[in-house]
Amino acid sequence: MKPNSYNVLRLLLKLAMTFQRSSLRGTKQSLMLLSLFFYALQANAQVQCQRPVTLMGSRFDITIVAADSAKAEKHIDEVIAEMSRIEELISDWKASSQISEVNRNAGVKPVKVDREVFELTKRAIYFSKITEGAFDISYAAMDKIWKFDGSMKQMPTPEEIQKSVAKVGYQNIELDSVNSTIFLKLAGMKIGFGSTGKGYAADKGRELMESKGIKAGIVNASGDMTTWGVKPNGKAWNVGITNPFDEEKYIAIIPLKREAVTTSGNYEKYVEFNGKRYAHIINPVTGYPATGLISVTVIGPSAEKANGFSTSIMVLGKEKGLELIHLHPDYRCVIVTDEGEVVKSTNFKAKMKKKLK
Repeated sequence: MKPNSYNVLRLLLKLAMTFQRSSLRGTKQSLMLLSLFFYALQANAQVQCQRPVTLMGSRFDITIVAADSAKAEKHIDEVIAEMSRIEELISDWKASSQISEVNRNAGVKPVKVDREVFELTKRAIYFSKITEGAFDISYAAMDKIWKFDGSMKQMPTPEEIQKSVAKVGYQNIELDSVNSTIFLKLAGMKIGFGSTGKGYAADKGRELMESKGIKAGIVNASGDMTTWGVKPNGKAWNVGITNPFDEEKYIAIIPLKREAVTTSGNYEKYVEFNGKRYAHIINPVTGYPATGLISVTVIGPSAEKANGFSTSIMVLGKEKGLELIHLHPDYRCVIVTDEGEVVKSTNFKAKMKKKLK
C-alpha cells in the first residue's frame, strides 16, 4: 500500500463517521463513503510473499510484493527462471555454460559468447584494472591450496603459494568486441563469476520485475541483496549490518528503497597457524589471504558492482579501499578492521559505534 493511501482512507472513514451522526440523508452518504473506503482498501491491498531457492550452489531468497499471493508466487517463478538462465550462461562448474567453454579453450582459441556474457566479463575486467588486481576475474585459475573446511593441517610453503597464482592475471584475457569473443591466452587459465555473478543475477531479477510493473521486492542472492519499492505498510526495507564480533547483533539498521547491499567478510571461514588467522578471501596478486579487515559492507545502485567493491576493499585494506569507494560516489561503505575499528566512507550518514571491541 502506498504511504499516502493511509491518509486517504483515514479521511474517508472520518467523513463517514461524521455523517453517521447526522440525518438519514447523512446515513446514506456515510454508507456511500464507507463503500468507497472498503473499495479503496481492497484496491490498495498488497501481500508480501517470500521463497527460498538454491541457485548457483547457494541459497537465494526472493520476496515479492503484489496484489495477491497467486500473482506474487507467479512473479517469484519468473525471477527464478531469469536467474537460472543466467546461471546456465556463466557458471564455471556447469560444463554446458559459455564460461566453461571459454575456460576449456584457454590457450587454444577465442570463444564466441552472448553479448550479455561479453559485457559482464568486460565489467569484471574493468574492476580488475581499477583495483590493480585486488579483484581479478581470473582468480578461478588459482590452485586451491588454502582449505577452510577443517582439512588443512599445515601452512603452504611460499613456493606453493607463488605457484598457486601463476595462471591468474586479467591482463591475459583478450576481448574482441566486434566478434563478441573471449580468449584466455594461457593454457590452464580460467575465469569465474563467484564474486559478481550472484549480484548480477539479483540485479537482473529486480530489473525483470520492474519491467513487469512490480513495485516492490527483494532478491537476496546469498548475501548479495537488491531491493526496490517499499513494504506493504509503506515503510522502507531494513537491512542490518552484522557485527562480525557478535553475529547476533547489528552495527546499524539501514533503510533501503531501491538499492543493493553486499558484505564481504573474513569472520566465518578461516584457519589458524601459529596463532595467526588466515581467512578465505585470497589476494589474487600474492596468493596469500587478505589481512587487516574483518568485514566490508557496500551499498549502492547495483549488487554486481557492490560485490566487486566489497571484495576489492577486503584485499586493498582500509586506506586504499576508501580511496576506491570515494571515486564512485553512488556507492558507500562501512569497513570493520581486525581490531574492531569501524570506518565509514564520507557519504555514509548512518550513525554507529566507532569501536566494536
